[in-house]
Amino acid sequence: MRRTRHRTHRQPPLRVGLFGILGSGNLGNDASLDVVMRSLRERHPDADLGFFAMGPDHLERRYGAPAVHLQWYEANMERLARLPAPLLKVVGRLLDPVRTLAWVRHQDVVLVPGAGVLETTTPMRPWAFPYSLLSLGLAARLVGTRVGLVCVGANVVAKGPTRWILSRATRLVDYRSYRDELSRDAMREMGVDVHADKVYPDLAFALEVPERGPVGPRTVGFGLMNYRGGAQDRARADEMHEAYVDAVTRLVRLLVDDGWQVRLFPGDREDETVVRRVLGAVQLRSAGDGAAPVVAERVGTMADLMRVMAGVDVVVATRYHNVLAALKMSIPTLSIGYAAKLDVLMATMGLGEFCQSAASIDVDRAIEQLRELEARNDELTELLRQRNRAQTEGVRRQLDALSRFLRPGTAEAVDRRSAAGEPTSQA
Repeated sequence: MRRTRHRTHRQPPLRVGLFGILGSGNLGNDASLDVVMRSLRERHPDADLGFFAMGPDHLERRYGAPAVHLQWYEANMERLARLPAPLLKVVGRLLDPVRTLAWVRHQDVVLVPGAGVLETTTPMRPWAFPYSLLSLGLAARLVGTRVGLVCVGANVVAKGPTRWILSRATRLVDYRSYRDELSRDAMREMGVDVHADKVYPDLAFALEVPERGPVGPRTVGFGLMNYRGGAQDRARADEMHEAYVDAVTRLVRLLVDDGWQVRLFPGDREDETVVRRVLGAVQLRSAGDGAAPVVAERVGTMADLMRVMAGVDVVVATRYHNVLAALKMSIPTLSIGYAAKLDVLMATMGLGEFCQSAASIDVDRAIEQLRELEARNDELTELLRQRNRAQTEGVRRQLDALSRFLRPGTAEAVDRRSAAGEPTSQA
């Protein structure tokens, strides 16, 4: 009797590209990427991963996957420094869509993980990342590659080229989810059909946090930002920057006078100049009376930042993901924010009354708010722990949805595991 041989057909490796302002020194962007990368490697271990991003060298070292620079000009400006910069920028703008197409055609799916990629809450030119995002969407449509915007932030952009580019780029993608209702509402107002789009907590809520041991003398962690207003504030950017630096310097001095130890930290590589300015101003003032109890912490990752935060009682911060990191660690926090998204985040976590604007800091009120955070530390810490459980579960649902988008055939298996209470991720 002739034996029939059964052949097993293996699915080809899924080619997944990660796209965006990644690996360039922004702690929040890289933290979101870490969460997505961990999920990809756990759920899709056979996937071929690669990057088209701003920090390719860092990404190759960290993840061991090939990476290409997002922008030709940024990658070549030092090597071709003898040539006029305006000419190089024009050449780059012409080359980048072609480079994007060449990369995208080798991917099955491209993901843009987290971050405020649809925001103009920090200074942004239409021909910078918005242009890159539009190039991605057009290239993907040409070659049939699917694109997903995963748990991103957005705001309503004033009429003009940036609004046109971002709204068109958003319409070209196949999957969209947002990190808050504010972002989904913004894209709806900008004419994008969001009826199928979901809202989940920020991806960084899936990060593992270090244990918090006993904290020493009254200690506040202070997250600083190279704040210059938003895209609409370019004409006043320098003025707004100086006012912010003056206000946070005064606040640090008052904290020291009130008996606090202060630990300064950035949220992006570009924030380090502000950390140095504030530290220098405080040390100069106290030079005759001995060193001030203020230190500047060196942090390169969100894990570094959380280790610093593990030794503080309260946090005051400006960057979105600095605030989120403190909340994730259940540390009572004062947000001196630069956009409405921080107010939404704080309200979601039950601390909506502890918010100020970086554009108009009331230093005396900030001192009062920090004293209240200190007095209510135990109560607020427990509240944050409860809210964090819901946020972590929300990110798990996002990662389940992302797996269904990557491989639609796996949706039934993922849903069965979820219904049975089995873990589907480490979120």
